[in-house]
Amino acid sequence: MIGLSSYAVVMESLPSYAEEQHPSSLMTNCRSKNQESTGSPRPRCVGGFVLVHAGAGYHSESKAKEYKHVCKRACQKAVEQLRAGAPAVEAVTAALVELEDSPFTNAGMGSNLNLSGEIECDASIMDGKSLHFGAVGAISGIKNPVLVANCLLNEAQKGKLSAGRIPPCFLVGRGAHDWAVSHGIPPCPSEKMATRFSLSAYRRNKRKMELAEGTDAGVNQKKKRRQSRENENGSGCLDTVGAVVVDLDGNVAAAVSSGGLAMKHPGRVGQAAHYGCGCWAENARNANPYSTAVSTSGCGEHLIRTMLARECSAAMQSEDAHQALLEAMQNKFISSPFLASEDRVLGGVIVLRCCRCVEAQPSPNIQGILVEFLWSHTTESMCVGYMSAQDSKAKTHISRLPPGTVPGQSLAIEGGVCRLMGVVE
Repeated sequence: MIGLSSYAVVMESLPSYAEEQHPSSLMTNCRSKNQESTGSPRPRCVGGFVLVHAGAGYHSESKAKEYKHVCKRACQKAVEQLRAGAPAVEAVTAALVELEDSPFTNAGMGSNLNLSGEIECDASIMDGKSLHFGAVGAISGIKNPVLVANCLLNEAQKGKLSAGRIPPCFLVGRGAHDWAVSHGIPPCPSEKMATRFSLSAYRRNKRKMELAEGTDAGVNQKKKRRQSRENENGSGCLDTVGAVVVDLDGNVAAAVSSGGLAMKHPGRVGQAAHYGCGCWAENARNANPYSTAVSTSGCGEHLIRTMLARECSAAMQSEDAHQALLEAMQNKFISSPFLASEDRVLGGVIVLRCCRCVEAQPSPNIQGILVEFLWSHTTESMCVGYMSAQDSKAKTHISRLPPGTVPGQSLAIEGGVCRLMGVVE
């Protein structure tokens, strides 16, 4: 059975007010084909939960339908894997591939072009069960960088290489590309990864840079008008996409992928590839009662300097998940001493935490997982989608800062609760 609810809190630079919203709950029964068959020992319901994001940045109303649609498809791809009994790490990879393939996201196909007019991507993935991590940075010519990151993770789990060499978990540039091809991941020419949207944005950004370097007042006035039109047309830069997943065994996984900042210097590696910055996943163990998974988005340099993914994961061990995330985003990000020189701190996170249900069950054959999922951002907006393996379709939402608040100095938090129940015979 699943119960979904949501609430929202918006906070100025210091806590000022909170609003809670409680929509009606959705209850769904969970039963798999395995339960109906005979002769198989101890069959159980397979399932899980996925939460995805299509970037923290600015999402125009004119393209809201496309952003929501790609989040919905990503959720469905992950759920297909979960229903087939795949582990969380494979489900999160499936979600990321769908997000990378969309021309509307800044990841994989349609990624931002760098100063040289080329596409260089970053991606990483983490398995909460094994704690293994795989990442690629500034990789070109690979349509789905998350597949390379996942392959690195899988290869590392096989143990040492010949002569006792340690397998890599993070590769960059040409070396990452060649490793990917040697492990069966097909190359894709960079020019085929560019879309009319990314090429148009590159031309606009190039003109904007040329105008910004002008010194006369007329040029500056043109620059201001152009920037204003770009904001109105919804061409503000979107960053990283990502997903977090829990399977019915309680294993969590997180992944993230990005084309990086528009007009970045060639060779620049953003938070999507950095350990503890782009994503984090960790099963409950020892003193930690909760399994947690986090994926971030926003200005990579801000996220790297604060290691926001790992900070949010650690915060989720507190009793009140909502309050813990609010304090982490405020104290570890907006007000972080590592970003004291920044006027506006831009980023967003999706967070999932879960634990086995502790209340008495009506039958010893019923097992349950309580999942709390949240998203928070300091950018103008953030597009998310979520779905359980027992849902018929995904829910999507574009979270926005309230009118009058200042991006980079304010934050929004929303989320909900999902209860996964399975029957073991």
